[in-house]
Amino acid sequence: MKNMLRAAAAAAVTVLALTACGGGSSTDPSNVSPAGEVKPREISWLLSRPADGAVINIMTKLADDYAKDHPGFKLNLITTPDRPSYIQKLETLAAANKLPELFDTDATPFAQQLAKQGKMVDADKLLKTLDLYDDYRPGALDYQRFDDGSLFMIPFQFELEFIWYNKALLEKAGVAVPKSLDDIPAMCTSLRNAGITPIAIDGQDQWPLERYVAYQPFREAGPDFVQKLKKGEAKFTDAAGQKTVNWMAELGKAKCFQEGFSAQGYSDAQNQFTSGQAAMYNIGTWELPSLATDKLNPAVRDDIDFFTLPTTAGSATSANEFVSPSGIGMAVNAKTYDPLVSDFLKFALQKYPAEYAATGALSPTTTVETTVPANATPLYRKALDQAKDLGSKQAMPWDTQLDPTTNGRLQQELVLLVQGNITPDQFTATMDNTIAQNAPKFFK
Repeated sequence: MKNMLRAAAAAAVTVLALTACGGGSSTDPSNVSPAGEVKPREISWLLSRPADGAVINIMTKLADDYAKDHPGFKLNLITTPDRPSYIQKLETLAAANKLPELFDTDATPFAQQLAKQGKMVDADKLLKTLDLYDDYRPGALDYQRFDDGSLFMIPFQFELEFIWYNKALLEKAGVAVPKSLDDIPAMCTSLRNAGITPIAIDGQDQWPLERYVAYQPFREAGPDFVQKLKKGEAKFTDAAGQKTVNWMAELGKAKCFQEGFSAQGYSDAQNQFTSGQAAMYNIGTWELPSLATDKLNPAVRDDIDFFTLPTTAGSATSANEFVSPSGIGMAVNAKTYDPLVSDFLKFALQKYPAEYAATGALSPTTTVETTVPANATPLYRKALDQAKDLGSKQAMPWDTQLDPTTNGRLQQELVLLVQGNITPDQFTATMDNTIAQNAPKFFK
């Protein structure tokens, strides 16, 4: 099924590339304040978000509020939470020039093609026109930017990713919080020797393991490494590339992840950690309700803490610089952008931050204070406070940076490398060859 989805996506990309020479939409994407009468109608938003999540619930409420003063308006939500299926749908609709008024996308190479073809409204200009730009966290906007600094997606979230750990299990194994990424393999060995699973990971969804391969290069060479790697301007044979390849192999040899991790999913990994079976768990603040409230298992509640991504000797990035994503962004279709879409977005984006922060989540803006739930543990506030001390460099998840074919191959090869089915040299050769074959199609 995954191969079929990649094939369909590749076909859609090919069609999109072939149609690019015909020019973009007839609507000037720089026209971010269309003049004219607001005529209510139904508009659609193609989403890849949890159907019962805060973003959808709040935007549905705001759309209903807007409709009270604009009879005939309706926001139609087209939801596909499964990300591979969503990407297939997005790319197919884009190739057929049938994208709805609003649609979700990461700052991927495919999305950048859409922007270059004039199919997306310039979000930088849009937010400034609506007098909202200065309200947003710079990091939330930066996460949505393309390599050239342009902004075509609007964030609805802001998250921080930590490594959560069980203090009692580390104490039992006689280990401390790692001061360096390089300390983790030996730490895993000590935990294993104490009969403890070191790290719980969601292997089925593949992106959690891909987080790990991004860490060493981010510390070794900074955020520019993946920007160069994806274009073939840097290689896994480079010093930063070899450091992460060998480190990933060491994580595998030390049996850092649970047995059979590649067949276990999101809830499996979380359950292993929250039940006290695993010592560490790498996840973001979107899981604060599960990890820092009274919903957490009382048997481990007082033992849970977190640390941020460790640095390394001579690190090019600081301890307060790590993965801080603002989630999948919302793009605005330039072809269908009109006074109604503009007016609704102004209404919704002005009210959204306060509604979202009231759920206990970090807002993508700095204009509101997050409401800490009554059942929160002290760890909840500690996690939120990390947002007040962030550096300017950001570790971008590689799955949003690489071309689709390279990304799919990387996810496959990482599992094989960590499981010991291939050597670091084999991994390096395969991935450098894959990038050389596919990068030119996306990055010209």
